[in-house]
Amino acid sequence: MGSGMTKTNPGNFFEDFRLGQAIVHATPRTVSAGDAALYQALYGGRFALASSAEFARKLGYTAAPLDDLLTFHIVFGKTVSDISQNAVANLGYAEGRFGVPVYPGDTLQATSTVIGLKENSSRQTGVVYVRSTGINQRRETVIDYIRWVMVRKRRPDAVVSEGTVPSFASRLAPESFFLPPPTLPSAYDWALAGASHAWDDYAPGECIDHVDGVTIEEAEHMMATRLYQNTAKVHFNQHSEGQGRFGRRLVYGGHIISLARSLSFNGLANAGKLVAINGGRHVAPCFAGDTIYAWTRVEEKMPIPRRDDIGALRLRTFALKNQAGGGFPGQSAEGDAYDPAVVLDFDYTVLLPRRV
Repeated sequence: MGSGMTKTNPGNFFEDFRLGQAIVHATPRTVSAGDAALYQALYGGRFALASSAEFARKLGYTAAPLDDLLTFHIVFGKTVSDISQNAVANLGYAEGRFGVPVYPGDTLQATSTVIGLKENSSRQTGVVYVRSTGINQRRETVIDYIRWVMVRKRRPDAVVSEGTVPSFASRLAPESFFLPPPTLPSAYDWALAGASHAWDDYAPGECIDHVDGVTIEEAEHMMATRLYQNTAKVHFNQHSEGQGRFGRRLVYGGHIISLARSLSFNGLANAGKLVAINGGRHVAPCFAGDTIYAWTRVEEKMPIPRRDDIGALRLRTFALKNQAGGGFPGQSAEGDAYDPAVVLDFDYTVLLPRRV
């Protein structure tokens, strides 16, 4: 047998990245109603907009759009083999903006640009900052976001360029949101949506315990991650991960985001549309057998310019493992330490109908 050229791809290590590098990710993905059904089966989401075509049409959509986080995960999954195949941890998110709605039959693809690099003092790893964009078959943006991830070096002694850490906004302003079409107040059915709480009924500083808990099963978190074509071995390969830092497969952080979002229906049933991911941090790892609870604090209440039918809430949702959220455990007053139960700190903005 001839040796030939290596045809497999081990993924990029930290020293492989260059500032300004543009990456086109494989492979395009045509989404279907089956994807939406499986996503609902995995997380139990009940938001009416993504659940009912008739409900969505009355609000000006052509059909029920995919859940916004399903769009996020599919685009994220495209980037893994190029950006985070050799990651130690996904560290955070910023400036996430949801664009045009995604419907079954749309084809999504993704590109990323490296906007920052910083080697860690150990010289074993470095942090890669990328801006990733997902588009549909009409080249319309469906999501655009920044994330940063700690990536292993292939060789600790490899020379890398001087570090650059980008700056980014702490939150997106209402003027930058992609908004749904205006709707008449009579078009929104509060009873079918599941609650009567409008944008007007929430206040900054208000805390909401979402009450319910969900225990993570090994098969479910791996099935969810495969749904997004995320190839990170830390989520699948017990043979390699059994010898690693945790000794078992790690649950994809996005799985926790979706669980927390689905749990938030109990208290935020009318928050059916995400418009921004302002920030996020995976505070601690999760594993099969952990039970996830969530609670949310209203950070900011934002009117939408020239719109009296909807308003925006900036929310901060904390996901907890093996501890209910009634005591509202989160970050310390000093902002530099988390309660041991916290696994996710997620800052995002949603739209709610107004009572006019």
